[in-house]
Amino acid sequence: MYSGAVLAGGRSRRFGEDKALYPYRGKPLLAWVLESLEGAAERFIVAGRPYEGFGVPVYPDLLPGADSLSGLHTALARAQHPWVAVAACDLPFLSRAYWDFLFEKTQASPYPVVVAVSPEGHLEPLMAFYHKDCLPQVERQIREGDFLLRRVMEVLGATRVAAGEVVERFGPRVFLNANRKEELP
Repeated sequence: MYSGAVLAGGRSRRFGEDKALYPYRGKPLLAWVLESLEGAAERFIVAGRPYEGFGVPVYPDLLPGADSLSGLHTALARAQHPWVAVAACDLPFLSRAYWDFLFEKTQASPYPVVVAVSPEGHLEPLMAFYHKDCLPQVERQIREGDFLLRRVMEVLGATRVAAGEVVERFGPRVFLNANRKEELP
């Protein structure tokens, strides 16, 4: 069992409007991501504003001002289960099968993070699993002003899931995060 958190606290500057609420193929982007987490034992949203009508709790950042790291901190602090699936609100092609696949990897992971590597070779920290054991490191980084999500993985280690393995199962679109409206197919 795991918890699922959708981070929806960004300003959506490049998008031009609140991308969490942007209607895509009949429903808000946020709804697509929440549905992908339907296998989680609990689901919630981390955001600095209310998102009503999604049927899950919404929590503000406990330590605001550190961008996505603040969201991760809140997700880890609020989660009821040791492993937390953390997703950005702009990833409409995530699926329950993706999270089930990644959660299987947590069971054998010697590290407190399980993260996919994109086809371009970048870690994808906002479509990853984090163990609550990451919380002290995340708090330390926030207090020190180091807001890089990847630093959590550099310090604590991470099980990296190769892009080829992810693309083979879920297609390349799983990695699509919509920073601009025109990026949505």
